[in-house]
Amino acid sequence: MLEAEACGVAGAAVSHADAWTRVRGRLKADLGEEVFSCWFAGMNVEQIEGGTVWLSVPSRFLKTWISTHYRDKLAALWQAEGAAYRKVEVSVRSAMRAKVETPARFTAPDAARPASAPALRVATPVRSSVDAASARLFDDISSPLDPRYTFDNFVEGASNRLALAAARQVAEGSASAVKFNPLYIHSSVGQGKTHLLQALTHHLKAEHPEMRVLYLTAEHFMYRFVQSLQTQSAIAFKEALRTIDLLVIDDMQFLHGKQIQQEFCHTVNTLIDGARQVIVAADRPPVELETMDERVRSRLSGGLLIEIGAPDAALRRSIVERRIALTSQHMPGFSVPDDVIDFIVRNVTTSGRDLEGAVTRLAGHNQLTGLTLSLTMAETTLKDLIRVTDTRRIKIEDIQRVVSKHYNVSKQDLLSSRRTRSIVWPRQIAMYLAKSLTLRSLPEIGRRFGGRDHTTVLHAVRKVEDLIGSDEVLTQEIEVLKRMLEA
Repeated sequence: MLEAEACGVAGAAVSHADAWTRVRGRLKADLGEEVFSCWFAGMNVEQIEGGTVWLSVPSRFLKTWISTHYRDKLAALWQAEGAAYRKVEVSVRSAMRAKVETPARFTAPDAARPASAPALRVATPVRSSVDAASARLFDDISSPLDPRYTFDNFVEGASNRLALAAARQVAEGSASAVKFNPLYIHSSVGQGKTHLLQALTHHLKAEHPEMRVLYLTAEHFMYRFVQSLQTQSAIAFKEALRTIDLLVIDDMQFLHGKQIQQEFCHTVNTLIDGARQVIVAADRPPVELETMDERVRSRLSGGLLIEIGAPDAALRRSIVERRIALTSQHMPGFSVPDDVIDFIVRNVTTSGRDLEGAVTRLAGHNQLTGLTLSLTMAETTLKDLIRVTDTRRIKIEDIQRVVSKHYNVSKQDLLSSRRTRSIVWPRQIAMYLAKSLTLRSLPEIGRRFGGRDHTTVLHAVRKVEDLIGSDEVLTQEIEVLKRMLEA
């Protein structure tokens, strides 16, 4: 009797296991290998009871995403397996579970379960030991760090205070818990993103040498990944990435290539699902990373997003004074008059890097020419820098909004495939302005205008340029639109 009951339990476990195997197979066939690997590779069956299939995933983000986008599909696939599966629920399991508990209703005792029957049990990420070769590969992957970029050298102000606080909390609390994951910091160039990320990395390497902290630029990540494919060491490269404690990726906007982005998505999923910290910096928020795979953008948007704004007057003055103090250490006697400092703070407004560059320029002219620093010298020396920093950053969305309003068409019309002249002409004007007033490439602009080819954008730009020289009314109209955008 006991033997018969054991066989019955084993048979049920095998049946459920087979059903889950078939569901996974159809899910992979319907959605494709990439989507399946990104969202469902870490999904397991917790239990099946009363017609309800309880599925588990490692993180709350995955639970929300799958419940929103794929719950009905999962339910349909399970229901196709039989009347015993009527409903699907998705829950979050602890990624740091110390002990794996396998429900008795799923797996029979080893003596009763056939050798070929797969056991349905909760998979917990387990960090494998890293041998010396893997450690050497890890060190080789890392991007170099600038020793000047520390927390002590970071100038705090109203525009960067939140980002600095988040970075410090990660640096000081990483050994105990992960609170913001992923942490995503974005700003225009020269606002201190790289300084913050490298300062955090320096701090952890000094205070927690036992931790495996990896700082990478997106370009370096791409280079190492391609190199691993060429040298047939891709598996070792992936394993090295998946055994780290904290991953820091800088300049995320430069991560290109479908296969590379797919590997990045897998790596981030593995780390976050294993409760290990991921920190990313880019020049714009995830939703504006037009060349990035939707899955990557969605994953990055699920964390804490912090923007570093342009420095205010107080922060600009602090940056200038700090740079002057550092320069005077190498150039004894170097000093900058107060009126020159006021001039820099008032006129160089967009970037901390530009402020430092202004001081460096003045120091160079002073040392090479022997001329005394004065307001006149500063005006002459910094005129190119001031002209560059006068224009604020304009976004394609701003251009589309202004052009739509000016020509009385909707933004949807600009992005649509309609080819009536009342729509085509404003669209071409908007494309011309996007090329003239932003740093976006032709393919990027095409994607932002309804997924058009870059040749369409190039045709629009050249057409407007040709007409501007001979059409005075159009020239004035373009100037009006530019003033509206720069206001």
